[in-house]
Amino acid sequence: MKPSERLFFIALLPPQKIQNQITEIKHYFAQTYNSRHALKSPPHITLQPPFKWLIEDLTTLEHHLTTFALNSSPIPITLSGFNAFPPRVLFVNVIKTPELINLQQALMNDLEQQLNIVHEVSKKRSFSPHVTVAFKDLTPTAFKTAWPEFAQRPIYFEFTVSELTLLIHDGQNWNIKAQFPFLNITFPQ
Repeated sequence: MKPSERLFFIALLPPQKIQNQITEIKHYFAQTYNSRHALKSPPHITLQPPFKWLIEDLTTLEHHLTTFALNSSPIPITLSGFNAFPPRVLFVNVIKTPELINLQQALMNDLEQQLNIVHEVSKKRSFSPHVTVAFKDLTPTAFKTAWPEFAQRPIYFEFTVSELTLLIHDGQNWNIKAQFPFLNITFPQ
C-alpha cells in the first residue's frame, strides 16, 4: 500500500442494541475458543469488501456514497439462526431478500463504474450476506466444537437499515468513518 492508502469497506450495521447482543457472542468466542478476530469490527453485513483508497481522495469517495445513498431506500433486514463456512467461520444468518441483493449489486456496480473499485472474488461468487461472530483465528478443532453448539441455537432479529456505513482500518481495528442516510423514502399510496 502507498503511504496515504488505507483500507475501507462498506457495510450495513444493525441497530446498536442488536450490535451489543452480537458483540456479546463475539466475546463468548474470544473467551471460550480463543477466537478474537471478529471483535476487530462492529457487527455488520458487508456490501463492498475491503478495498484500498487514498486518504487525500476520501472526499470523492464520501461524496459518491452520499449520492448513492440519496437514491437508495431503507431496507428491511432479518437475522435468523446461525450458519457456517467450514472450517473456520461462524455467523448469524442474514435472510437474502431481493431488496438486500439489489442494494449490494447496485452498490458494487456503481463503485466499479464510477470509482473503479472492484472486488474480483465477489464478482465470481454469489452474495452471501452474514454477520460474522468468529473467523480467521477460530481453529478447525475449535470450529468442530463450536458449530454443534451454535447450529441449533435460536437467534432472530428484524430491523430496517436506513444508512450505508463506510469503515476504515486503523492498522488494528475497523472503525466507522462515515454514515450515509438512505433518503429515497417512498410512502405507500
